[in-house]
Amino acid sequence: MGQKLNNDVLTLLNMHYNAYCKVRKYADKYKHPHPTDTRGWSQIIVSALTGILGYERRKGPDLEDGSDVKAANCWDAIDTPRFNGCIKAGTHASTANSMLSLDEMPNLFFVMWDQSEATRQYRCRVWVVNTQTDPEFRKMAKRWYDQRASGVITSDNFQLQPPRNKDNNIFNNKCGCLEYPLMLEARVSNDKYVLIKYEPDAQIKGLCRTI
Repeated sequence: MGQKLNNDVLTLLNMHYNAYCKVRKYADKYKHPHPTDTRGWSQIIVSALTGILGYERRKGPDLEDGSDVKAANCWDAIDTPRFNGCIKAGTHASTANSMLSLDEMPNLFFVMWDQSEATRQYRCRVWVVNTQTDPEFRKMAKRWYDQRASGVITSDNFQLQPPRNKDNNIFNNKCGCLEYPLMLEARVSNDKYVLIKYEPDAQIKGLCRTI
C-alpha cells in the first residue's frame, strides 16, 4: 500500500462506530433517528488522512488549504443520502457560480458510511477529486454551470448521487456519471475497522473516469 496510514484514521473510525452502536439502542428505545453527525467526523477524518488541518472555528472552507469535504451516511438513513453543494453556486462570493471556484480549490473529498454490497459489513469510504486539474470532473461542472446560466437548471445545489451500498465508485449526476478515485476504504470486522484500501497518491494523481 506504499505510504503508511496514520493510526489516527482507524482510531477515529472506531470511535465513530462505537458511538453509533452505543446511541443506537437509546434512539430506537425513544423512537428517534440515530444522531450520527457525519459532517464533523468527516472533516476530522480527512484531516487525519491527509495532514491538512481544518479552518478552526472560522467561516470558510472545510480545510485550511481551501479544500472542501462532503459527507453522506447510509446507516439507518431515513432519507436518501447524497452529496450536496459539491460545487459553489448561489452565494455572493466573487468566484461562486463559475469554474473560478474550482480553480481555487485544491481537492474535494467525499466521505460516505454505508455497507458493502457483497458482505454487508459496515464501512467508510473516502474519494478525492483534484478539482483544479481533473478534466472529466471539470467538464461535468462546466456543463452544470452553463445550464444554470442559461436557465435550464434553476437550483443552486449541485448534487452527486454516490454508490450507496454498492461495491463500485460511480457517482451519478445528470451532467455526467463518473468513476471517482477511491482514497480509502475500511470495513468493520469483529466490531473493529480493518483497512481494505489506502491510495494516498489519489490526492495528487487520481482522475475521474467517464462511464
